[in-house]
Order: sequence, then structure tokens, then C-alpha cells
Amino acid sequence: MRIRRLSEGTVNRIAAGEVIERPSSVVKELVENAIDAGGQAIDVAIQAGGRSLIRVIDDGCGMTAEELKVAVERHATSKLQDDELVRIETLGFRGEALPSIGSVSRLAIISRWRDADEAHEIRIEGGRHTAFRPAAHAKGATIEVRDLFYAVPARLKFLKSERAETMETAAVLRRLAMAHPAIAFTLTSDGRRTLDLPAGSQEERLCDVMGRDFMDNAVQVDHRREAVRLEGYAGLPTFSRGQANMQYIFVNGRPVRDKLLAGAVRGAYADFLMRGRHPAVALYIICPPEEVDVNVHPAKAEVRFRDSQAVRGLIVSGLRAALTGAGHLASSTVARDTVDAFRRQMPIRPNYGDRAAGYAAQSPSGFAEPAEAFAGFGTVGADARAEPAADDAIDSPLGAARTQFHENYILAQTRDGIVIVDQHAAHERLVYERMKTARERDGIATQPLLVPEVIDLDAASAERLAAAADDLAASGLVLEAFGPAAVVVREVPALIAGSNIANLVKDLADELAALDQTTGLEERIDHVLATMACYGSVRSGRRLKPDEMNQLLRDMEATPHSGQCNHGRPTYVELKLGDIERLFGRK
Repeated sequence: MRIRRLSEGTVNRIAAGEVIERPSSVVKELVENAIDAGGQAIDVAIQAGGRSLIRVIDDGCGMTAEELKVAVERHATSKLQDDELVRIETLGFRGEALPSIGSVSRLAIISRWRDADEAHEIRIEGGRHTAFRPAAHAKGATIEVRDLFYAVPARLKFLKSERAETMETAAVLRRLAMAHPAIAFTLTSDGRRTLDLPAGSQEERLCDVMGRDFMDNAVQVDHRREAVRLEGYAGLPTFSRGQANMQYIFVNGRPVRDKLLAGAVRGAYADFLMRGRHPAVALYIICPPEEVDVNVHPAKAEVRFRDSQAVRGLIVSGLRAALTGAGHLASSTVARDTVDAFRRQMPIRPNYGDRAAGYAAQSPSGFAEPAEAFAGFGTVGADARAEPAADDAIDSPLGAARTQFHENYILAQTRDGIVIVDQHAAHERLVYERMKTARERDGIATQPLLVPEVIDLDAASAERLAAAADDLAASGLVLEAFGPAAVVVREVPALIAGSNIANLVKDLADELAALDQTTGLEERIDHVLATMACYGSVRSGRRLKPDEMNQLLRDMEATPHSGQCNHGRPTYVELKLGDIERLFGRK
């Protein structure tokens, strides 16, 4: 085999394979160019999912005739000042997109420089220049890509259905629109307008793309560490999703899908979500261009930071600070889901007609007198039924406790509705937060056992616990190996003294087995504390006195993250009067 130079057409097709994966890749490259050109309104149209037509129109600065000729040559760009690759301040810079697209499709570009009297058009088919001529066009540019991959038909086999390609194109455009809210974007698919995002504020754009529910259930993030800043919005833990499709991260205005950044988001929420749930976030990282390398991926989908651990720490600390500031808040969608569940189970209301008047006449108050059918209705003991609370308690965020039912749920009254609290889940979070606070300050107070407890386990569990003895000791649980298949517990955290130590240790062994080997020390200790808190909290089935119920409500209001338990489930549901009235058809 002899070494030879590849032909220009082959080189361009290879470059196209790196940059142009599918129709959405073309849209991404062309829209990024339009953004860099200063466009304030960008219109995208596609047909057949982008196979037959992709058209991008912008009102940016446009190109002169000379620039238009050069723009379709490889490695020609207007976006690198002094060929400085460490200070990239634009979205596109490689100069590969247009020639790569032209090598696998029929490409037409019409552009007019903002100060020019006329526009010019250039056409390329399969990498060959077929036309260059004057044309009529307003300021800006129109780029048409027809018959994508006609020059490399084998690539067509790897495309998905038209619907799937259209959806991916819309997703790409949404991400770019979220990064640039001051620009108006539209998407038309087969003649039907599927996306219309007018220019506006960051909040308005996020509301348009991620939905009003997200903005109603998100907290603002604004955190800085040296020259790097983190901004955006983070969804409450109870506003989680079954998939990670509502996580958007941007670096200097560039949408990215980076494993490091996604892992930092998971780490920040690890303390608040159950397994299999994912947070919703829209995060913007702003840093000096020299601190980030965007040249590590052909499609610029990944980035590399000069100090990646510092950026990861910024995301984790920024998100946790924002969620801590949310206090006891839980997602408003919890109440809506509750109302919907009630309504689905409500029986059909009978039509009583004129008989209703007879019922009302049975007593002066308009209600029938209590009958034997109501005997024994109250199943809650007198000690668990709260007296009417003072107005100041009713005006508290979680209201005043009225009663306890099924020995696990507290019913509280607020000024404009009711609150139902899961006492075990709520107290579990309170104990957990206390243990974390104690560990950060002076260490968790422990209580030595008068008689050390020997717990028999399988050999693997005993080995895992012995290996994690230092982590457990930092959490207040002091144990050591006791033979090949047992451990002996000598001290326990004072907050959980009296709980079932044997069951706790067995659960801890299972938790340690489930943790990933890459889990950091802090996360491992937090997992241990969360498991301990479950054993130290008020159990289901315990009857509480009125003052205990009210104290639990006040503690929840004063404790960060108390809107969800250690497993990510909501600790309370709030129903406004409007929600209750809808249940009974009053609204």
C-alpha cells in the first residue's frame, strides 16, 4: 500500500461525517452561524424531517460577494481573531460546516452584506460549485440545504423516521433558543409552524421551552467562585422526572452535553431524590474563554475546563445553596396531582332533585341531625385531636395541626386551605438535617452502649462494614469486625439511641453494596446518615399529642429541604380552598 493524498471531495465527506450526523446537526451549525452573525430573528423550515429541505433565514450582518466565495472553502472563518484558539468567544469557529454540508447535499446560499446594494448567491452540489451570481435579498442570509446525503446515500440508512428527526431538530433549536433569549426563533415543519419563540427575557424563554410548571417550581441559582459564575434555575426535588430530558446546561452561551457537568448535577441532588428520578435544571456557566476548551469534540457538544474539579464544586455548592434557600417548599404539582387522583376516584354525584330541600328542613342549621350511621366515625383518640389553634399558628406556612389520622398523617389548617403531613417522612428529614449539621459543626454526639451489640451477618456484608468503619464512625456509628461474619457495635448516634441497631446495621450493609465505587466520601457519609435518620424518626403508627404535631410543623418550616424526605418523596401536600372547592364541583 502506497501513501497518497485524498481527493478534496473525499476529505470533505470525511469532515461531513464528523460534523454532519443528521438533519439536526445541519440546523445546529447553520443557526449557530446566524447567531454569530448578529441575527435577531432566525426562521428555520424543514421538509421530510430535514431530508428533502432545510432552510435557515436570518437578519444578521450578511456576507459580501468576496466573503461568500471564501465561506464555502474549508477552514475559512470570520470568528477567530489572530488565530487564537484559546479565546473562542463565538459558537462556530472551525470553518468546516458549510463545505461539509455542501459536499453531501445541494447547498444554496443567498446573502447580502448590511451596507451592500445587492445580494449574491452561490450554489454547491456534492462538493462542486455550480453557480455564483447576483440575487435579490434583504440584509442577512438565506441558506437552503436540499436532498441531504444524496451524495452519500449510505448515510440515509442511519437516519430515523421523519417524526424522530423533526423532534430532534426542534430539541436542538430549543436549546439554542434557551441560550439566546433575546433572539426570536421559529421552526416550520412541512408547512406547519411547530415552534414560535419570540424574543424576551431569560425567564420568559425558559417558561416557553420548559413550561410554566418548571418556573413555578424552580429556585434561582446565582453562585460565583473566582472567575467562574453559575446562573439559572433549579427545579425543586419534588418536581423531578423519570428521565433526564429536562436538564439543560450552557457554557458561555453554548449548549453542551457533558458528563462532568451532568454528574455534578446528580451529585448536588443525590441527597434529595429517590433512585430513578432526575432533576429539572437550566444552568448557565459563564467563565473567561481561556478557562474552557470547546475544541475537544467535532460537533462542539462537549467541553473541557482548565480546572474541572473547581467547576464541579461550583455546580454542587451552587445548587445545594439554592435548594437550601427554598426551605420547606415542595412542588405545587404535588397538590394538583393529589386533586386529580381524588377526582378520578370520586363517585358520580346523584341528582337528588327536590329531595334536597327536605333534607335541609330537618334542622334549623340546614343539616340533618347526627344519625346512628355516624356513630364511631371518629377513629382518632382524644389525645391526637388538636384544639383550635391561635390565629398566628394558622397563618404559619404549614398551618395549625387539627388532628392525626391513620396514626401517620397530620391534618393542619392554614388560612386559605389545609396541609396533610406524612409524620414519618417529615421527621426523617428533620433528623437527617440535624445529623448533617452536627457533623459539620462539632461532630455527631454518640452514646456508648452499656453492652456492645454483636450482629451476625454474611461474610461479604461484615467485610463491607468493617472496610467502611471510618465513614461510619464519622457518622456516629462505631463498630468493628467480630470474627469473619459478624460486627460488634460499641457506640451509636445519640439522636437515634433506642432504635433497632441490628436492622440498622443490616440496612447499612445493603446500602454500601448498592453505592457506586466512584461515590465520594461525603456522598457515602450522607447515605449512611440518611439510613440512620430513618431509624431515628417518628415511626408510622405512633400517636402524637397536639403540641407534638404543631412542633413538627414548626420544625419543618425552619429546616431546609423538609419538603421531601430522604428518599425524595414529598413530606406534605397542601390543598388550597380552590383545590378543595374543585373537588366538590364548586369551581
